[in-house]
Amino acid sequence: MEIIRHIVKRVWGYDALLPLQAEAIGAVLARRDSIVILPTGGGKSLCYQAPAAAMGKLAVVVSPLIALMKDQVDGLTAAGVPAAFLNSSLTAEERRLVEAGVLRGRYHLLYVAPERLVLPTCLGLLRRAGVAFFAIDEAHCISQWGHDFRPEYRQLRVVRETFPDVAIHAFTATATPRVRTDIATELALRDPAILVGSFDRPNLVYRVRQRTDRLRQVTEALGRHRGAAGIIYCIRRAEVDQLAEALRRRGSRAVAYHAGLADAERRRAQDDFITERADVVVATVAFGMGIDRSDVRYVIHAGMPKSIEHYQQEAGRAGRDGLPSECLLLYSGGDFGLWRSILMAEGLPAPGALPKLGEMYDYCQGTVCRHRVLVEYFGQAYGADPCGACDVCLGEIAVEDGSAALARQILACVVEMGERFGADSVADVLRGADTARIARMRHNRLDAYGLLRQQPKTAVRNWIAQLEGHGCLARDEGEYPTLGVTARGHQVLRGEETLPLLRTVARPARGAPSPAARPAAPPGLGRGATDEDLFQALRALRRAMAEERGIPPYLIFSDASLREMARERPTTEEAFLQIKGVGLRKLQELGPRFLACIRTHGDGSASDAPPAT
Repeated sequence: MEIIRHIVKRVWGYDALLPLQAEAIGAVLARRDSIVILPTGGGKSLCYQAPAAAMGKLAVVVSPLIALMKDQVDGLTAAGVPAAFLNSSLTAEERRLVEAGVLRGRYHLLYVAPERLVLPTCLGLLRRAGVAFFAIDEAHCISQWGHDFRPEYRQLRVVRETFPDVAIHAFTATATPRVRTDIATELALRDPAILVGSFDRPNLVYRVRQRTDRLRQVTEALGRHRGAAGIIYCIRRAEVDQLAEALRRRGSRAVAYHAGLADAERRRAQDDFITERADVVVATVAFGMGIDRSDVRYVIHAGMPKSIEHYQQEAGRAGRDGLPSECLLLYSGGDFGLWRSILMAEGLPAPGALPKLGEMYDYCQGTVCRHRVLVEYFGQAYGADPCGACDVCLGEIAVEDGSAALARQILACVVEMGERFGADSVADVLRGADTARIARMRHNRLDAYGLLRQQPKTAVRNWIAQLEGHGCLARDEGEYPTLGVTARGHQVLRGEETLPLLRTVARPARGAPSPAARPAAPPGLGRGATDEDLFQALRALRRAMAEERGIPPYLIFSDASLREMARERPTTEEAFLQIKGVGLRKLQELGPRFLACIRTHGDGSASDAPPAT
């Protein structure tokens, strides 16, 4: 293991391994099958890249997306580790050259898509070349109980049949105990080491809000992260297009991404985001897997995800560099019904799909620490309470006083109005609005008229939506949507059941940094103020050097590395090598220009780096 630590420092520039990395690497070196579950940002890639570099033999990595393969190979090449990929993006001649390099022992890592790996020609190539081990990335895709089942992953069982004596290592960020068992069975793993890291991401702040005005709520969140990278998820493609266009009109560098766009458009949107020409991607869940940008400062769900597993993975794309980041979830009662109709339209839902949808909705409605709920969902205990990094523990939401009486008042109003009107009309009656329509319908004579006169309309609409989400109100989507009281709603009316109604107590200050990781910032961040001007100069230099090399900026250095440079201001090669993320190859190829930028900044002169945008 001492050799591994030396390689990790020399190649990747890290002084220490993250939790469970040593154990995962140990399983690879011992040629023992393993299942490794580490959260996004937990360092899964290093668990197979470092031993491959140490062994000097061919390791095969199964990866589902072409973009991820290219980024991984570019990153390894930049660090001095010989790597290549085989996928459909290569020409016949490029593929021939890679195959020849594999046979000559030129590469330490070869990335292959699952559907290509199982081809007889590919298996034959690997048999001739010899394989040290297989690493299956995104291994949850093999399980129909997982959140992203892919049939092509099922074919990977041929790996064990073809290479009975070669160890197989499965890696994923999210897997319940049931999914772990399925992975082991489908890959025919033999007595695998099961390594499960903490599912908690303490540098993320989780917020959940009832969706009342999607555009306003999204733009408020963007205001807290001006100029930073972010991802916004929507359920439907039309919402993606509308929201991206609305954000562009307001000056955001936003792009749209969904499966309905042409391949070239999707590729351009992804490239714009990766190369920092765009700050915001508005997308369906088609976007994300394979995006290795580590400086995403916020993820916004403009609609409820369809499972906690999906939410954990999508929200987990924020803050992969360990720096403070925000995860905001905007939901409505209608999201549950929308997802249910989508699942039904796709045919028989996957096992557990509908219960998972209910669990996700319970999370949205809950008043328990968000970190605790997510960690315990995956079968782990959570010790920190309060977490100091979610809306519940930060005191931003609370249960409304007199929830039981409030719910009965709203439900009774719906009944009094004959269950023939929509939420807006019900809210107007409850607030005692003086309108010609209310007078004409004689609704100002109802017992419910004006009962909530002192409450703002947004709050009343919010409570109506919560009752709809709790299954107490049902919406009839006719020509004019109307609300009706359900059987559960009548139980609440009779006092046979009570449920909480939530209210927002405080909103994050506009432009204020997320409080997410004050208790969870990376070690050393609090020792001195980061020089923001120097950080932006380094960021601009990083972008310029990435463009010169045709690679994403984050493959040059992460934001975390740049912030450490800005704080420590190294001016010698020895000091620069102590920055986390600086290995020998990067010191040689990138160090001179970054050191020059730091020295120039220290002299008070203007850097020759292009200005940050």
